[in-house]
Amino acid sequence: MEVRIEPSWKEALAAEWDKPYFSALTEFVRDRYLRGTIYPPASKIFAAFDTTPLSEVKVVILGQDPYHGPGQANGLCFSVAGGIKLPPSLINIFKEISTDLGLATPPTDGDLSRWARQGVLLLNDTLTVEAGQAGSHQGHGWEQLTEAAVECLNRRCQNLVFMLWGSHAQKKGAFIDRNRHLVLESPHPSPLSAHRGFFGNHHFSRANQYLTEHNKTPIDWR
Repeated sequence: MEVRIEPSWKEALAAEWDKPYFSALTEFVRDRYLRGTIYPPASKIFAAFDTTPLSEVKVVILGQDPYHGPGQANGLCFSVAGGIKLPPSLINIFKEISTDLGLATPPTDGDLSRWARQGVLLLNDTLTVEAGQAGSHQGHGWEQLTEAAVECLNRRCQNLVFMLWGSHAQKKGAFIDRNRHLVLESPHPSPLSAHRGFFGNHHFSRANQYLTEHNKTPIDWR
């Protein structure tokens, strides 16, 4: 199958396309889209890569699964399509942005493509999911591909900011070179853990300070 993905990422991940796991993953995903309702829409599976080319990445936020409710997932972790009710974790992310940056009111638009276009790679660990079944496509190969992407960023880039929220993201990013990049860790923004240290982590202001110190344009998080 021809992989339709942004050219710089297609080249960077070229070694993955011919590996047995990716062939099996492709067959699995194609079959699931034919048989039932899968999120995100097939055209947005690689939206994180397509919206943020490799050379433009400045910040990496690692999620776990796409949202599994109707109309939510748009291929960017924690993001929902415009007009969709904000999920609880995204509400908490916006609360932290508001207090961290001193905004009068939290953001209300859940479409985070505005961040992605500024260089924030919003990458889920698993890129597809069955409707209503969280975690249903874990263990089929997506994790190997997305780990290769994180390894590529770690190796090829300098002075990136990695935001690792929760144990899953922290485990996935454990190998990141702390001498080359800024790694920010905290509990996950979900309602179950946000009050245990996500609120007050100041990741958004800390990221912008680091980017500024390394002559990169900071992110407008609003």
